[in-house]
Amino acid sequence: MNTYSQKPREVERDWFLIDADGLVLGRLASIVAMRLRGKHKTTYTPHVDCGDNIIIINAAKVGLTGNKRSDKTYYWHTGHPGGIKSRTADKVLEGNHPERVMIKAVERMITRNSLGRQQMKKLYVYAGPEHPHEAQSPQILDVAGMNSKNLVNRASSAKESA
Repeated sequence: MNTYSQKPREVERDWFLIDADGLVLGRLASIVAMRLRGKHKTTYTPHVDCGDNIIIINAAKVGLTGNKRSDKTYYWHTGHPGGIKSRTADKVLEGNHPERVMIKAVERMITRNSLGRQQMKKLYVYAGPEHPHEAQSPQILDVAGMNSKNLVNRASSAKESA
């Protein structure tokens, strides 16, 4: 019996829609990364891009547990001496491009090579509830229903902000 190795022309891709409103960022990112890679399929082949297309809406309403919203810091370097810059997750989520928090979380769970870049092209993240992919008729993926831990506890965060 030989091990099955899927060819790139044999890959069948589906479209999935995920509403990120109230979901935990890291848990959602790990589910999305697994689906982008295709590890949920029985025909998974590590060296072939066999994952699905994922659309994430309401990325601006994604939740972070604990104090991560104020403590999690994203760093980058300008290329000039002393040019290290940083921004907290709270500032990014309240800024012009809140979807970048979701993109970075998934991007860091995907392999960092040409295959990973190919897989990341199948991720579409939108800050609001609208998306231009209705023609693909995506299936709704209920991440909140998979596990109760995937939801941010709204009651405790309401007490903390009061």
